[in-house]
Amino acid sequence: MIQPDIAADLAEAGERRIEWAARSMPVLQAIGAGFGVDRPLDGLRIAACMHVTAETAVLMGALRESGAEIALAASNPLSTQDDVAEALRTYGIAVHARAGVDKETYYRHIHQALDIAPNVVLDDGCDLVNILHTERVELLDDVIGGCEETTTGIIRLRQMASENALRFPMVAVNDTRTKRMFDNRYGTGQSTLDGIMRATNVLLAGRTVVVAGFGFCGRGVAERAKGLGARVIVTEIDPVKALDAALQGYDVRPMSVAAEIGDVFVTVTGNRDVIRAEHLAVMKDGAILANAGHFDVEIDVRALEEMAREVRFAIRPNTDEYVLDDGRRLLLLAEGRLVNLTAAEGHPAAVMDMSFSAQALAVAWLVRESARLAPGVYDVPADIDAEVARLKLAAAGISIDTLTDEQEEYLHSWRLGS
Repeated sequence: MIQPDIAADLAEAGERRIEWAARSMPVLQAIGAGFGVDRPLDGLRIAACMHVTAETAVLMGALRESGAEIALAASNPLSTQDDVAEALRTYGIAVHARAGVDKETYYRHIHQALDIAPNVVLDDGCDLVNILHTERVELLDDVIGGCEETTTGIIRLRQMASENALRFPMVAVNDTRTKRMFDNRYGTGQSTLDGIMRATNVLLAGRTVVVAGFGFCGRGVAERAKGLGARVIVTEIDPVKALDAALQGYDVRPMSVAAEIGDVFVTVTGNRDVIRAEHLAVMKDGAILANAGHFDVEIDVRALEEMAREVRFAIRPNTDEYVLDDGRRLLLLAEGRLVNLTAAEGHPAAVMDMSFSAQALAVAWLVRESARLAPGVYDVPADIDAEVARLKLAAAGISIDTLTDEQEEYLHSWRLGS
């Protein structure tokens, strides 16, 4: 329990941090203002498992304006900003999160958020939804549906749906065009390299950076690394994505080959054991290991621990050095967790403005349409995606063309040829 005077100081610092983020989130603030008038979620209870950051706090504020009661747990204990959590508590939002907690406490916090008996759930990684379906099944009948914002979580949800295990509709916020472009590509790309540089102060120019996975997040990391002067190797299992990377000028190789020549490794696949013992065994002295996938399973940290004869924890903030029997040193960042949210501050607020705006509008749509939605995974309606992009352009003072009547007719008629 935090002492009252310390809590007050944290809350004040958190409020300043939230206010700073809100400056770069005009779209979400406008949506929140509209929610305050329309109250689309009035009387509903929301349980959320998300990164407890200043940007998330702005989303929580918008949802609170809609009339919802909210309980928030952390989706990653290393990304939790304690000052933001304390500020949210002063806003009347139940926050169950603290930086650096162990796994047992992490899951206890999710259970405490679920104690609200939610009607709507918001998830980052599907842990909350998973617990609902396995350990808190007595709450399922009250759930209208929810939203998932990560690639990893949507993979899990689609598997649940394929096995007819998913009991309510979930909206795949991660799969919108705006989020894939803005959040995954530009947000993850910038914030991941920000985390690596903060943790190590390494010069990326001239280094060989290995990016495991060439989805939207991997593309962003590869682009930003290339822009900083790094030589970039991409590893992939998907032949189409591998071909895309090759045609963009990246060196495409299997991890077994890349492991021997890489200086910095970034995993961003959504899968486990991407870097395994056989890869660690051939890496250079001083190789840097970072994960930008949601869960800490992409780098086999247990294998690294077993191979090490000595571990020097925190030789720099968020950097642990593993000394192997042959004297080689491998540097693990952020304990193998999300490096961009642990060693840095995650996506810039301007990025999260779009992602969370789509999430807020998707929640309102879900509640409005819930009576006709069967359990399953749903895409965000295209008009919501377009509206978020339109609002973001307007906030940036950018104008675009519109179709003429003749162009509209041409696009909607099969009778008009060349």
